[in-house]
Amino acid sequence: MPELSPDINRPAVTVVEINDPATADQHIELLDQDAVLLTSNPFRARRVVVRLEGGVVVYHSTNQRVRTRTKTRQGMLAYVTFGPQATGTVNGLPIRSELMLAVEPETEVVFVTSAEHESITILLPPVDMRTHLLARRRAEEFRLPRGVETLRAEAAMVRRLFDWGTQLVRTAALQPSLFNGRKEARATAQVEMIETLLTTLGSTADFKPSRAEELHQSQTIIVKTAEDYALSHTGDRIYVGDLCRAAAASERALEYAFKNVMGLTPVAYLTRLRLHRVRRALLAATHGSATVSALALDWGFWHFGDFSRAYKDCFGELPSETLRRIPAESER
Repeated sequence: MPELSPDINRPAVTVVEINDPATADQHIELLDQDAVLLTSNPFRARRVVVRLEGGVVVYHSTNQRVRTRTKTRQGMLAYVTFGPQATGTVNGLPIRSELMLAVEPETEVVFVTSAEHESITILLPPVDMRTHLLARRRAEEFRLPRGVETLRAEAAMVRRLFDWGTQLVRTAALQPSLFNGRKEARATAQVEMIETLLTTLGSTADFKPSRAEELHQSQTIIVKTAEDYALSHTGDRIYVGDLCRAAAASERALEYAFKNVMGLTPVAYLTRLRLHRVRRALLAATHGSATVSALALDWGFWHFGDFSRAYKDCFGELPSETLRRIPAESER
């Protein structure tokens, strides 16, 4: 079923304050986003979504080190730029002010971002880009990305696109009435968005990673493979040897990869990953539909005392407290 336009189906502008990584994928229908907090400090993130006429601009910021696996839905192209203070990696490559991403529809990207991270993501149906260029007889200016392409340009050019996006979302967050129910304003902003994006893309070239960066990319692949293995064996007892075989890596290489990519040992990270999965299940539960012990067992936690302590260290509350407050929140 075609998606209804913003003024009929939903507001054009959505502002969400997020204090729980387990809920990072809520309130946005365009992205699948799985987040794991890599520290035990209080988490705060902000997302502003501005829906134009087909295209969407998404601002995201966070105050802690986080791993996210993000994929677009609904056949949308994605172009990502980063704030001047942003640090971390994307598919193993370091985030830099002169880099931007071009992402094929429905392609997953793995981010490991640190505190003070900011990004602007432009989502656009390919047909909208082609229609825009054909109307201006400029169809030769555009090429669909394949997979995830890391592009390099002058830092000032990439910053110009980021600044355009942040100015748009700042204005929209302060005055949503400028966009809600105003199709002409959204259409004008979309034209400006595409033209600013094309200007930036016109100055880019493929990025060639250094040998050190290629090593970090290969370590990211090891981590992702081990993580995928753990997620596909949720109720099993998983040992480091199992991860080594799945990732085709020695125990030492596995240890180095996790510490370099995630800043944690394999056991510490995968425990944190499973804790986040239990929390998501607890938050999604309805009254009487689940128990803490059953969900803990589902995700491979066999010692309930150790599990409860680890859960509280990670989220600041016991799993029973998370489950107990669900009915009241559901009623609200």
